[in-house]
This record gives sequence, C-alpha cells and structure tokens, in this order.
Amino acid sequence: MSDARVGRPPMSRDEADRTLARLRDERDRISTALLELEAHHGYQLLEGAALDGETRRVQADVRTGMASLWGLFDLYGSVVSAAEDLRARNPRPGQAQLTELTRLLAGPSVELPVTEVPLGRRTLLSVPSGERLTLRAAVERMTPLYEEVAQAVASLDAVWSALLSRLAEVEAERRAADELLESLGGTEPELDRLRADLDAVAAVVRADPMALAAGGSADTGRLDAIHAGLAEVRRGLEQAERVRDGFTGRLRAVAGVLDRLREEEAEARRVRDEVLTKIASPAPPDLPGASASLADRLAALGRPGHGTGWNELAARVEELERAADDALARARETVGLIRGLLDRRAELRGRLEAYRVKAARLGHAEDAGLARIHDRARELLWTSPCDLRRATVALSEYQRAVNARSKGAKR
Repeated sequence: MSDARVGRPPMSRDEADRTLARLRDERDRISTALLELEAHHGYQLLEGAALDGETRRVQADVRTGMASLWGLFDLYGSVVSAAEDLRARNPRPGQAQLTELTRLLAGPSVELPVTEVPLGRRTLLSVPSGERLTLRAAVERMTPLYEEVAQAVASLDAVWSALLSRLAEVEAERRAADELLESLGGTEPELDRLRADLDAVAAVVRADPMALAAGGSADTGRLDAIHAGLAEVRRGLEQAERVRDGFTGRLRAVAGVLDRLREEEAEARRVRDEVLTKIASPAPPDLPGASASLADRLAALGRPGHGTGWNELAARVEELERAADDALARARETVGLIRGLLDRRAELRGRLEAYRVKAARLGHAEDAGLARIHDRARELLWTSPCDLRRATVALSEYQRAVNARSKGAKR
C-alpha cells in the first residue's frame, strides 16, 4: 500500500507504538463510557418499557443513537485491534509494516457501511462503498452522538425519577386511606374519585412521563393535588377511627350537653314567665326549644349498620356535637336577654332614685314640676307589667329636668 493512501510519511516504530498505546487507552475509555451509559438508571428505565407518546420517541432516539455509537465503536475497535495484531506479529517492523500501521492509525481506515453514508453525499454513478474515516474522525463523530444520547437519558431520568418518587408517596397515602376505610367499613365516594384520578395519572407516569414534563423538569401538580385530597380523606377517616374508639364516651358527652340545654330551656321558660308578669314592652325573645329534636337525633345514633361505616357515623356525631353546643350557647344567650329585661327595669328604678336624691340635694325636693315628672316615671316603673320603653322616655325627661335645675343653681 502506498503512502499516498495515508497522506503522510510512515510513522517511526516509536511513534507508532506511542500512537497505538494512546488509542488503546482511548478505546478502553470509550468502551467504559458506553457501558456506564447503558447501566445508567435512566437508560435501564427505557429498556423493555412499553412507552407511549413523547417518551416513546425519546426511547426510539436513544436506541438509534446507541446502535450507531456501538456500530462506530465496533469499527473503530476493529481497526485498533488490527493495528495491535500487526504490531504483535512484527516485533521489528519494516517499512511495509510501518506504512500499514500508519494507514491504520492515522489514515481513513474506518470504513462505514453503505447504509451509513448520508443520501446527500451519494451520486447517481457513485460506486456503492462506505464512507471512510480516520480513527480521530470516528471519535469526533461518536462524541456528539454520545452527548445527545446521554443528555436525553439524563433528562428522562430526572423527570421520570421525580414522578415515580412522588407517585410512590401518593400511592402510600392511598394505601393508608384504603386500610383505614377497610377497618371502618362503609364507603367513601371522595376516595373512590381520587383512586380513579390516581390510576389515570399513574398510567401516564409509567407509560409517557415526558408528557408530564415542563421546562425540562417534572410537573407533579396533578399528583400533588391528588395527594392533598387523599391526605384530607385520611384525616377524616382517622377522625372516624377516633369516633369508633371513643364512641360511647362521645355519646355520653353529647347527652350531658343536652341535659344542660334542657336546664337552660327550663330556666328560660321560668324567667320568661316572670318577665311577662312584670314587663309589658318590649316583648321577650322566643323560647329556645332545640333539646327535643337533638335528643331524637342522639337516640337515632347507633353503631354502623349494613352499608354504612364509622366514617359516615363520625360525620353525624360531629354534626350533632356542633349542633348541641350551638343550641346550648343560644339558650344561654336567650336566658341572658330575657333576664336582661328585669335587670333593665331594676337599673331604671335605681337611676330614678339617684336623680330624686340629687334633686333633693339641690333643694328641689318641693319642686312641684319635678315631682310630677318623677311621679309619672315612678308609676311606669312600678306598674306591672311595666312598659320599659315609656318608662325610659319618662326617666330621660326627669333627668333632663333635674340637670337643667342643677345648671340654673350653679349660675
């Protein structure tokens, strides 16, 4: 073979040995890099997976890229091996052997298959032959291929790993809710809905994770929303579990609230009867009367029956507890309002007496005008039933009259 095929003078033996040593090391490093890429978690996820959509396209691109890389590397390695064999057979290579070594190590010795020659480089009358590359050119062609495949695998791994990790957390939350519901019995429609949503998202995560990628990162928004919903359902079921464990005590507590409610309602009736005999206006508020209906609801609460569970019973217990507490608070407020009418009359009587003493201290004890106003207010306040509105107006008139005389005395 002539030197023209190489385009350079033959290498010396030392130069050929140095070049061969460098290429042997380079071959080993390329082989290691390709094997590590195939062992990468993201690459392993792609292998053997039944994928759809964008992820399937990535899978196809990665497989094509890896096939090209291994094909180029095999051709590259074959040339390096041929050079190694030639050197091993010729401990003291002559001119012919050095020329061949130079062709293998520095010349266009890597012949690509015809199918690897791009269509744009072919001509109508060209002889079907593969493209020839030097070992350096082969490495330069493998480098961008490797980078593209590695980047695709790394991006997919980042997205898929994040989604699978979050999916595992959500599925653990679902299992916790399922176990609670199974122990409690009954049904939970919201949990059924969330299960269906999770199954749909899980199918996408496993078959086309890149469909849930945004800006190169995993978009876990749908999984996050399902997780929040499941956590809320689980908290409700845990509350139902607490209801089950303390059911008897909860019912006793509600019964105690209803006892106090009945006492307040009785007190409201008693005070209202007193007010009606002593106060004509304003009318007292209506009597509270929720204890009977709440007692019926308490009596209707039993342990779960067929088709119901503790989670449903928990909701009824909690609603009854709130209703009983609210009714007791309203009853106490009503008693206070009714009793306040009597307190208002006592307050007005006290103020009338205080202003009568003030008038006497000012020397108006015999003031006939003041006496008439005072007597009218007193009659209203001491008449049963008392009209508090009219009495308040009369007392205000008496206060103004006493204050007017007090200012006149000062002048």
